Amino acid sequence: MRVIRTEKLSKYYGQRRGVVELDLEVKAGEVFGFLGPNGAGKTTTIRMLLDLIRPSSGQVWVLEQAVWGNVGLRRRLGYLPGELSFYEGLTGWELLRYLGRLRGSLDPAYLQQLLERFDLDPSHKLRTLSKGSRQKVGLVQAFMHRPELLILDEPTAGLDPLLQVEFQKLVREVQEQGASVFLSSHMMGEVQALCDRVGIIREGRLVAVSTIGELTERSLRRVRIRFDEAVTPGDWAQVPGLKDLRFDGDWLEATVQGSLDPLIKAAAQHRVRDFISQEPSLEEIFLTDYDTRSAA
Repeated sequence: MRVIRTEKLSKYYGQRRGVVELDLEVKAGEVFGFLGPNGAGKTTTIRMLLDLIRPSSGQVWVLEQAVWGNVGLRRRLGYLPGELSFYEGLTGWELLRYLGRLRGSLDPAYLQQLLERFDLDPSHKLRTLSKGSRQKVGLVQAFMHRPELLILDEPTAGLDPLLQVEFQKLVREVQEQGASVFLSSHMMGEVQALCDRVGIIREGRLVAVSTIGELTERSLRRVRIRFDEAVTPGDWAQVPGLKDLRFDGDWLEATVQGSLDPLIKAAAQHRVRDFISQEPSLEEIFLTDYDTRSAA
């Protein structure tokens, strides 16, 4: 089952580009990360998935149903927008109960559990809440009705590190229970910890979809190797994937793109005293991949 599917989905705001011919699939039960800089088209895509705005052309299905005018579908979704807008005169309790009635079902025990996990007191007026507390309200309302699909736009913005960890635990739990998650985030550590696959969007176009492992496999790593004897450049010129080679007596330094296997096999022809491989963060991988595609 595909919980999200789009075909040549496009959105233009007059002459201004939003999203261009987006073909996207998200599988049931996965956590899918949607990455790109500000203005790339992430929020526009999310709003079309939810029928909050209509596309200029193309098609979109969510939970294998057409979304346009499908009000009943929304009860099966959990949504956290990137920019929260509340009824400011309500308390947190009043908002959560109102949304619970709209969706038709609410488990009070589960709601209380979420409030405790996010350390949220819902008795205060929404207009009095800090950015972090408003984000907690947004997260609780997205999860509280146990949706089949969660669509989350920058879900941990404004949360302290401990609550970011709690959020990650909650996502893993709902995934184990069968839910799917579509996650747009600038928190690369969060994406790396949670996502099964990621899609990269650039200037409104989906330029790559990869597993975290695939992104890591083709990324650049910095390697330092120390041998028992001095090494010479000629021994390494034919090793695939090596760049920026430097030699300093018995030390070799290089940048490796892709698999380490050719380098390890070449190094095994010598007596190795030390081997250091610095694996990049997902942020470094994303920036390298994004810059490469932008230059293509």
